[in-house]
Amino acid sequence: MNAIRRGLGNSLVQAFLVVIGLVWLTPLAGLFLSSLRSARENAEGGWWTALASPGQLSFDNYSALLGNSGMTHAFWNTVLISVPATVLVVVIAALAAYAFAWMDFPFKEPLFLLVVALLVVPVQIGLLPVAKLFGALGLFGTIPGVVLFHVAYGLPFAVFLLRNYFAEMPKEMLEAARMDGGGEWRIFVQLVLPVGRPAIASLAIFQFLWVWNDMLVALLFADSSAQPLTVQLQSQIRQFGSNIDVLAPGAFLSLIVPVVVFFAFQRHFVQGVMAGSVK
Repeated sequence: MNAIRRGLGNSLVQAFLVVIGLVWLTPLAGLFLSSLRSARENAEGGWWTALASPGQLSFDNYSALLGNSGMTHAFWNTVLISVPATVLVVVIAALAAYAFAWMDFPFKEPLFLLVVALLVVPVQIGLLPVAKLFGALGLFGTIPGVVLFHVAYGLPFAVFLLRNYFAEMPKEMLEAARMDGGGEWRIFVQLVLPVGRPAIASLAIFQFLWVWNDMLVALLFADSSAQPLTVQLQSQIRQFGSNIDVLAPGAFLSLIVPVVVFFAFQRHFVQGVMAGSVK
């Protein structure tokens, strides 16, 4: 009887999760089907009509999108902004977090409190003064300027997250490594980073999604030659109105990359959890 109850409970939970997954995937499926239909077909009926008439689906919109130099250039701008901003934040934050967690240096606690205090500063407050600073330095309107802004505003949370995770590592483990002759750099690379992979993977996911989907910072700090995909899609709406045949494939392209990155890092996240539990 207990086995039946447990089996029924597991079935209900699984059915509920399936329903939640279908609800979550419905907008993505609708966007994908809309991107495969012509503007006339999208105007005549909703995307679900394509399920009854699959013959109307084609990749012509994607061929036109790839032939649009503005959209492809914006896509590569997005990559050139998101990847460096994510890598720099993860690397710098990991180094700083290890120092705050396990090294002694002057003003350690006040400096960490300053990092925590920066978490409450809204991005909007720094837009104007940073724009003036970048203008004086010649970085305003450039991809390096956008990357630098994202790195600066992503570091406080990244350092806070990784420091708290690194500080929970067993002290005896690090002391044993030092007794074996390991220096700080070797301990950091060969011990702390592998054990801290779950937190690092989570941070990389959050940072990449934040930068990839950002439009506010890019809209202000990037000129026409450095615009990412989000700004380019927004300009397409302003210029051509409801041109779904351009917006749908562009929006799906902008959406599918973070989804792929998320699932790729999720695998590393699970591996990191397993490695940390074994150690």
